[in-house]
Amino acid sequence: MRVSSSVNPGGIRHNGAMLFLAGLGIVSLIGLGFLPPILQDQAYHAFADQRSLVGVPHFWNVVSNLPFVFVGAAGLMRFRDPTTVVLFLGIFLTGIGSSYYHLAPDDGTLFWDRLPMTIGFMALLAGAIGERTNARVGVIVLWPLLALGLFSLLTWRWTGDLRLYAWVQFYPVVALPILYWLFPTTTGTAWLITAAAIYFLAKLLEYLDVQFYSVAGALSGHTFKHLAAAAACYAILRYFSDRRPLAQTA
Repeated sequence: MRVSSSVNPGGIRHNGAMLFLAGLGIVSLIGLGFLPPILQDQAYHAFADQRSLVGVPHFWNVVSNLPFVFVGAAGLMRFRDPTTVVLFLGIFLTGIGSSYYHLAPDDGTLFWDRLPMTIGFMALLAGAIGERTNARVGVIVLWPLLALGLFSLLTWRWTGDLRLYAWVQFYPVVALPILYWLFPTTTGTAWLITAAAIYFLAKLLEYLDVQFYSVAGALSGHTFKHLAAAAACYAILRYFSDRRPLAQTA
């Protein structure tokens, strides 16, 4: 049996969940103002694995995005509620956008790599809000959240400052596992905690791209980063497939 994004046992605990999300979001956004501008390091585009294969530049960094397409397609075929559909659309497009970027890495193509990720992060956040209020509220907040994600990327392209984009990427990753842990509405929370842990591993692999390639030889840290991030998306797919309302299980 599927669970829509309108799981809503209600009560004070879920008012607390919304206060938690709002408070953490406001405090972290204010904190951005005290940080210096974050600029895109152009060395980021110089990935360790520069090999071409069958005429495809940076072959392994390109094809390692295919799991995103598979996970996104599986979610799109299974779910129909708007926030979940947009989430898996974002995952699906991440596979395409990241492949496009890695064919010719620069700031222009990086925009199309990052845009689908912001769609996924914002949709996941909107879905969590919908679970703790009702499906209509989740859909209503989805659109301003998506606009915020797009604006964060446009701000980067206009000003060169990545601070707002960094918030859009990391706030949901930090806030949502805490939210699901402290204010559960469904079973399956462990899948989301697992997804967050794997995602942090993916970021570590990205940071250690050159070092990992030097040790492993065959594949780079960035290639394994794609595979780990796709595994995190698969854990999210499992959450949406397996979750049940806590009231039902009781």
